[in-house]
Amino acid sequence: MIEIVREFVVKDEARGQFELAFGPGGAWSKLFAKSAGFRGTTALREVTNARRYIIIDLWDSEDQQAQAIFEHQEEYSDLEIAFEKWTESKTELGTFSVRAQASVRSRGKRGKGKARGSR
Repeated sequence: MIEIVREFVVKDEARGQFELAFGPGGAWSKLFAKSAGFRGTTALREVTNARRYIIIDLWDSEDQQAQAIFEHQEEYSDLEIAFEKWTESKTELGTFSVRAQASVRSRGKRGKGKARGSR
């Protein structure tokens, strides 16, 4: 598996459009939804700078991602043009291979059980 990571700085007035495009059922995921190897997209917005986003696409392989872009070149180009209008900058941070995945243990239910050392 690979993760393709990009950073966008979005114009304030275009944040809603940008989030819709990368959100659930948005234009980006619809474009690749039926493509072999596409596993999804994560959109992160920085807490202290609401115009800064990290977009992470998860694919089985780089070849499958390249093939999907080739197969959907026109629609992909249209989205890229829209992103250029909505953003001040776009930085390709890189393509990363997944080496390990960590699991986070459930926090459990509050108020159940005793804290250590209590009676």
